Amino acid sequence: MWVDESDFVRQELLPGGRYDEARGDRRSAYRGAYWIQGERIIYLDDLGFWAFGEFKDGQLHHAGYRFSRR
Repeated sequence: MWVDESDFVRQELLPGGRYDEARGDRRSAYRGAYWIQGERIIYLDDLGFWAFGEFKDGQLHHAGYRFSRR
């Protein structure tokens, strides 16, 4: 589980290349596929939206958020 600094966004990178992201009280706000290539992560949500992130210094940087692993 990856959690942002405010505990508002929680992202699970599931086995098999799927992710599930909660925002506040909204479970599964975003779901889709992900791929990891080196230090980059590529997301494709189930509605067709692409997003990108980077693993750096033990954190996941994505969409202006910094996530730590819990």
